[in-house]
Amino acid sequence: MALIGRSSSLSELLLGLLSLLLLLPCSSSAARVVAATVIRNPSSPDLPVFREAPSFRNGDQCGPASIHVAMTLDINYLRGTMAAVLSMLQHSTCPENLSFHFLSAHFEPELSSSINRTFPYLAFRIYHFDPNRVRGKISRSIRQALDQPLNYARIYLADVLPLEVARVVYLDSDIIVVDDIDKLWNVDMERKVVAAPEYCHANFTPYFTDRFWSDRKLARTFEGRKPCYFNTGVMVMDVEKWREGGYTKRVEEWMAVQKRERIYHLGSLPPFLLVLAGNIKAVDHRWNQHGLGGDNFEGRCRNLHPGPISLLHWSGKGKPWLRLDSRKPCIVDYLWAPYDLYRSSKHALEE
Repeated sequence: MALIGRSSSLSELLLGLLSLLLLLPCSSSAARVVAATVIRNPSSPDLPVFREAPSFRNGDQCGPASIHVAMTLDINYLRGTMAAVLSMLQHSTCPENLSFHFLSAHFEPELSSSINRTFPYLAFRIYHFDPNRVRGKISRSIRQALDQPLNYARIYLADVLPLEVARVVYLDSDIIVVDDIDKLWNVDMERKVVAAPEYCHANFTPYFTDRFWSDRKLARTFEGRKPCYFNTGVMVMDVEKWREGGYTKRVEEWMAVQKRERIYHLGSLPPFLLVLAGNIKAVDHRWNQHGLGGDNFEGRCRNLHPGPISLLHWSGKGKPWLRLDSRKPCIVDYLWAPYDLYRSSKHALEE
């Protein structure tokens, strides 16, 4: 069931959301462990250990069709990935139909074992993404995390995924889904290559430098379309159309321009906007309650936007697991905590 936003005050909205989340089976235990010490895997000291998630089974009406979800696997974001997967399984009518495709820059056998232990019934596959594929193409952005090669892996989904995967939902690791992911998966894409929530009231100009806008040839890039901001951390991709249209090469061409002329500041997002802004299928905003991580510099707390909510997204510098561990959480971080499968020393003692 989707969480419904209220048009009244922020406190009333959060109270309603928190009241619903208190019904989740793991909420109280998750809230107790957020500030505790993590147990590390002795064979892989950098890899935290997670509790086994409950098993989730299909409803009677479920067919055999698969719902393909792609995410990246980064040790620094693994806690977020595990929470995101749990949220999708928990709110899905047909959880056994979910098939996860994880892209990782490092071959870590323990990474696969960790997922298997946490989600014994999960259908998933890990693909190696070679960082060298983009290392020479990346330009320095406003935040170091945006410069990591894995942040650019979404550009290469069509090259990595098996040919039988015709459509995929790509999600960042700092999200929580509070609705049935099947609704996003089945969106009518109207023959577009990408579907995502877009924000046409946002000021589009700051996403590119003065150098870009002052060059008449570059500025004409958006002629004939109405470009709107969209966040590539939540999108549905028609993988076949992406391949047929050569979109990977088109995005890479803008990355090459960026290396020469410095036309944007914000990681992998701007080249997507240059190629696709104004030509995607718009999805309801409920599928990206974004910006919960604050701005890209300080990660200050932000309020929820009014309206119904199907997906919470901590885009920005602040991540809920880090703010909770530091004992300086934002109110919205308590909406993430019930999905935290982090197995702390406190849990080990209790068991």
